[in-house]
Amino acid sequence: MTSPAIRPVWADIATPDVAITHAFYARLFGWEIEVATDPQYGGYAIARAGGRDVAGIGRTRSAQQPVFWSVYLGTPDADGLATAATAAGATVVMPPFTVGDAGRMGVLRDPAGAFIGIWQPLTMPGFGATGPGSICWVELSARDVDRALAFYGELCGWTAGSNPLPDGRIYHPLMAGGEAIGAAVAMHAGAPPHLPSYWMPYFAVTDTAASFATAIEAG
Repeated sequence: MTSPAIRPVWADIATPDVAITHAFYARLFGWEIEVATDPQYGGYAIARAGGRDVAGIGRTRSAQQPVFWSVYLGTPDADGLATAATAAGATVVMPPFTVGDAGRMGVLRDPAGAFIGIWQPLTMPGFGATGPGSICWVELSARDVDRALAFYGELCGWTAGSNPLPDGRIYHPLMAGGEAIGAAVAMHAGAPPHLPSYWMPYFAVTDTAASFATAIEAG
């Protein structure tokens, strides 16, 4: 299953204290945050920049679950993508299921060990904002980057560039239909040995140093 249409369309964070997380990101990025009132969504919140959807904020499911950001791949067929991902070497951690009238989601673990979501939109298409406060890039830090590149190439139709870094690693921009949609890089040698491969979203700001200072001041 290959299609250049498969690309990141959403990201959310799981946190044990949603109130603190809401306040932090509202201060950092100026997000407007709307919490779903329907109990079936479990207090899930949509963050917006300029009135347009940016990302989600949800609650962790257990005390043992770490706080982390998840990236989701958009697809017109979540079940088909999950089946194709399994054939390409991934593990289906959470089989696709319907989320109200918003869409269908599932969670995979790729062959390099990184978790990534899949999203089939119904009423919620995904990212709607651009510019400051919105997601501008996603990046995979992988224990076995070559294996990851082969997997996403087969599953999503992505092609990878090759840019040397000063520390000897190779930075691989990922292309879908001629558009750069993210990157993959081998995990830094100094990373803790227990840290698995992971996807990370990046958010656009107008002043990196000022935003960094705001983040520290906000906790």
